Amino acid sequence: MGAGYAVLGVILLWGIIFPTLLLWLSRLFHPKNPTPQKLLTYECGLDTQGETWVQFKISYFMYALIFIAFDVETIFLYPWAIKFQSLGLFAIVEMFIFIAILLVGFFYAWKEGALEWM
Repeated sequence: MGAGYAVLGVILLWGIIFPTLLLWLSRLFHPKNPTPQKLLTYECGLDTQGETWVQFKISYFMYALIFIAFDVETIFLYPWAIKFQSLGLFAIVEMFIFIAILLVGFFYAWKEGALEWM
């Protein structure tokens, strides 16, 4: 039992240390000479034509948020589906409550127009 926790601890440490190390190394080795020319916007390597700050609707943003939410919830459903037969009645009722909350959130997003494209 302790070996399983040791593996989990190593994975957790690696998940914290490795990204931190990469961020630190990129900060250490990046060029540190910002010039005004580097701060200009460009289109395909050329000077911009017309107004560069064009505003547009980000309708896709709501789709992305809903996708992320339901994707994370699918990750929670996967272990339950694997152990479905060995779980007791309490765990099954709990999962149906979880799915009901997901459905309420989905229908709320639908009602609020988050799934409408324009």
